[in-house]
Amino acid sequence: MVSSLSRRIVSQPLAAIGLLLAVLFAVMALGAPWLAPANPAAIDLTHRLAAPSAAHWLGTDQLGRDILSRIIYGARLSLTVAVSVVALSLGTGIVLGGIAGFYGGAIDTALNIFAMNAFMALPGILLAIAFVAFLGPGLLNLILALSIGGWVGYARLVRGQVLAVREREFVEAARALGASDLRIFLRHILPNIVQPLIVQAAIGMAGAVLAEATLSFLGLGVPPPTASWGAMLNDARAHLFDAPHVVVPPAIAVMLCVLCFNFIGDGLRDYLDPRTRLSVGL
Repeated sequence: MVSSLSRRIVSQPLAAIGLLLAVLFAVMALGAPWLAPANPAAIDLTHRLAAPSAAHWLGTDQLGRDILSRIIYGARLSLTVAVSVVALSLGTGIVLGGIAGFYGGAIDTALNIFAMNAFMALPGILLAIAFVAFLGPGLLNLILALSIGGWVGYARLVRGQVLAVREREFVEAARALGASDLRIFLRHILPNIVQPLIVQAAIGMAGAVLAEATLSFLGLGVPPPTASWGAMLNDARAHLFDAPHVVVPPAIAVMLCVLCFNFIGDGLRDYLDPRTRLSVGL
């Protein structure tokens, strides 16, 4: 078992790095009250734009707030939004995509043309901007805004997978034994299509983190003084040259968080592909 695990890590070093980074961000999010060295919202104008020091490891921003503390609390917000958006989008996609693929016919046509294609025609980030601008900034509105268009990709994936699985022999056998449609879908179809959904969800986490940072950068995220990586980048724009330490930490945090989920998604895709597993001797 140890040798098999070692071969997996050696064959997918980027996935291992992504997993370590994901664990680090999760620890930061869960342990923010204990890990943050200062109150992320505490203003100290006498020490504004202070360079990194022993008192403030990453320095302070334009209001004298500790940047490291705001980075740590920003991880909590980003992961909360990412997990919520992916869970809501994935659940909606499974329901609507499963109905379209399982029943086909007029139901499939209606959902595919009038729901999925309609949302695919609209840029997701613009739809989210319009939603938040209409309802106002806030955590719940931010999650709903990113989920409005996020479910379409999962629905199309589920529909395609269900269309391929619903005619398999074990599904026909369950139907012949009198199993209900819900039981057939939950017990026989869903377990056989879960692998690509896991990969899509991992990559979707990266997209959700980046989208949250984008909306926060535009001032459409969670209102201040809540710490957000995107809002930190927006506040630091005016100090890009005179105080670069204000810009670099949140930019690196966004980059590493997006990269870690992309690495995990790529690693899961390679691992769950039987051809890839056979080629590396797993």
